[in-house]
Amino acid sequence: METKILNNSYPVPRKRVSNTVSCIACENMDCLIKRNLDDLEDFRLIGEKNNLRCKKGQQFIMEGAPVNGLFFILKGKVKVFRTGINGREQIVRFAKEGEIIGHRGFGTEEYYSIGAIALEDTKLCYFSKINLQEALLNNSKFAYDFMLFYANELNRSESKVKSISQMTVRERIIDTILYLNRKFGNTNGFLNLPLSRKEYADYAGTAEEQVIRVFSALKKEKLISAKGKKIGITNIQLLKNEISEHNYYLDS
Repeated sequence: METKILNNSYPVPRKRVSNTVSCIACENMDCLIKRNLDDLEDFRLIGEKNNLRCKKGQQFIMEGAPVNGLFFILKGKVKVFRTGINGREQIVRFAKEGEIIGHRGFGTEEYYSIGAIALEDTKLCYFSKINLQEALLNNSKFAYDFMLFYANELNRSESKVKSISQMTVRERIIDTILYLNRKFGNTNGFLNLPLSRKEYADYAGTAEEQVIRVFSALKKEKLISAKGKKIGITNIQLLKNEISEHNYYLDS
């Protein structure tokens, strides 16, 4: 029986899925679990892992839901968001294979401070909080790597806040385009993550109308191309030059 989703919010593990992808067979070499696999083989963390499938547009973490564990993306793309003033959605980041979702609430809070939605059909690895705590308490190398992960996350977050606060709307939108290109790459001249104009606005911290205006200007200047939701970069160096003074390329 597969991991069950209650109210389309967060999973409650029932029993292992028959076609669960083992950590040994996983190809995500950047995954924190994969990197420490040799030291974790004797822990329940590996043997009791569950896989969860999410359809495109399905929410698998509900903001405010109890923290029961962490999610690692096995395959797919996810947007992580939180609700701001007047219920407006603010996209915190986008995530891909090998990345962790829900870690900000783990160990410090009882409830998820973010929500997460699959941007395409996605497969997740779910590790329970109890099994993670056991592994962290009894394996110093894994705990050290986990600590470094949190330190890097904090560094990225602080750098982003500092840089974004000093950028104009145009610069923030350009930064978003370059961020998506670094993180997901492109195929046939278009970014590998097609987003709505609203999603660009929710990440860049601006209004959808502003994104539409800036995209129009960038197309006229032949810096980008557009086809529906698809955005292509025509001149990446000129885009980089526009935000070079901020020296912000930490978020990959």
